[in-house]
Amino acid sequence: MTIQVSPIKALTDNYIWAIHDKQHCYVVDPGEADPVNEFIAKHQLILSGILITHHHGDHVGGLLPLQKQHNVPAWGPEDDRIAGELTNVYEDDVVTLKELESQLKVLFIPGHTLTHIAFYNDSWLFSGDALFSLGCGRMFEGNPAMFVSSLNKIKALPDSLAVYCGHEYTQDNCRFALTVSPNSNRLKEFCSHINDLRRKKQPTLPSSLLIEQQLNPFLRTDDPELQKNLEAQHNISIKDEISCFAVLRAWKDRF
Repeated sequence: MTIQVSPIKALTDNYIWAIHDKQHCYVVDPGEADPVNEFIAKHQLILSGILITHHHGDHVGGLLPLQKQHNVPAWGPEDDRIAGELTNVYEDDVVTLKELESQLKVLFIPGHTLTHIAFYNDSWLFSGDALFSLGCGRMFEGNPAMFVSSLNKIKALPDSLAVYCGHEYTQDNCRFALTVSPNSNRLKEFCSHINDLRRKKQPTLPSSLLIEQQLNPFLRTDDPELQKNLEAQHNISIKDEISCFAVLRAWKDRF
């Protein structure tokens, strides 16, 4: 049985991720119900379950209508702001995708929100809005120390993982990353590739954790060279990876 992960476009720039074989489908972060229904109808699939990474409306907007229509289970973080019949999952819990004979482990990664989680196995990482390609989510509810701790958890995962995040932000993140590290030839090459994909209207995702570890500034906050660049660019003192992250995140927020 071959399992695929396919993007379902939703809202302005969201991706709902469909994990499926030729019969069954689980979806991650359905911000809308209609695109999911269109996808499963087109591919003649049965919706078997829903995975939620965090409470924001553009990730849970389709949860209730999909559950009402398909009567399927859902798994997500403990958060009263999520409306739906949800089985709460926590750090190191395992979610079994029964019909696909597959499992996903839960990683607790607060920072973007206080209850944010990710799902991963030996092949995939569904990172929601905590980690983007060349970026990370805005710090709506957490603090720099919390977010750095969460990103370090992600960095500790196998670098072979394919990274499926919640938004098509890579091209914008390229512009910021190149401003942070203007002399990186590897980054320039990667961003040229991203621009080619977007010209062809193709998704830039999934990324790989290896690429993110090498090029994503928010995963390189412990890099002395990056810290020196930021000190020179902003005329400030950076003492550690937490202060480095705080400067980067504040800069990106107004970029």
